[in-house]
Amino acid sequence: MSSESGAPMWIGAEEVAELMPMRAAVDALEATLVAGFDPEDDGQRSRLDTPAGQLLQMPSATTEWVGTKVVTLRPGNDKAGIPVIQGLYLLFDGEHHTPVATLDGAALTTLRTPATTALAIRHTAAPDANRAVIFGTGVQAHAHIEALQAVMNLEHIDVVGRSADKAQAVVETARARGVSAEVAEAEAVAEADVVVTCTASPEPLFDSSLLPDHAAVAAIGSHDGQHRETDTALVKRALTIVESQTSAQKEAGDLLIPAAAGDFDFASAITLKDLVTGKVKLPADTPRFFKGTGMPWQDLSVVAGIYALKRGK
Repeated sequence: MSSESGAPMWIGAEEVAELMPMRAAVDALEATLVAGFDPEDDGQRSRLDTPAGQLLQMPSATTEWVGTKVVTLRPGNDKAGIPVIQGLYLLFDGEHHTPVATLDGAALTTLRTPATTALAIRHTAAPDANRAVIFGTGVQAHAHIEALQAVMNLEHIDVVGRSADKAQAVVETARARGVSAEVAEAEAVAEADVVVTCTASPEPLFDSSLLPDHAAVAAIGSHDGQHRETDTALVKRALTIVESQTSAQKEAGDLLIPAAAGDFDFASAITLKDLVTGKVKLPADTPRFFKGTGMPWQDLSVVAGIYALKRGK
């Protein structure tokens, strides 16, 4: 199962991107849910505050595979030219728990996070959706352009960010991929079919009353109970989709904050699994809101596919 030397196979950042295109990653995530995996049974993210940042671990297991991602978050690293997120993924076979591969954890996160967003957008965006707004200018903002292209006929992106230069860089990424793009203000959501927020903002980024009734929103920038990128009015108006009730009630500040004020009931949220497997029908005249925090099963699904492709080369 491992390399010929017996040591776990190493799969670096370039190979992660080469072996698993974005659309294939989206399909792998969907296939996992359709096959019956229940995210409510997934491992839980652990979090350790360090003197300089955080250490996170995300374990998951199936009958075939066992794996965990270990990453560090170090705010401010970008100012020194060092990634904010660094880490490794460790893959073991499910039967004997023998280590078979180690992957670049940051590259994996850059792939599976937008792939999860794209899976939600595949099932929530209007059939003719072609216009998006992206909030954020970091690695995830750039990666979400390819993700949206994988699941919709993307014609135009408005990019909203605190830094005009960084927002322009995201615009150039979109244009290089053949998509019309401009730097914009938050009010651009009024014309959006799809809105994606991938920032570190602790407070709402836009006025959700501006959203068209058919809009699909994905907020993926925060994964703790104290931060949120969307306002309370959105969860009161929209159909809300979560990765799992367990993870959302622990980490989704966009929902926990309004819930604490009595403005949101988790019982009203549907899960991504129910959405993907067709157990719920979406209203055509109500915005759809996907709140993602990232879950271990998503990494394991993508890694298993990458490892299979690597072994087949």
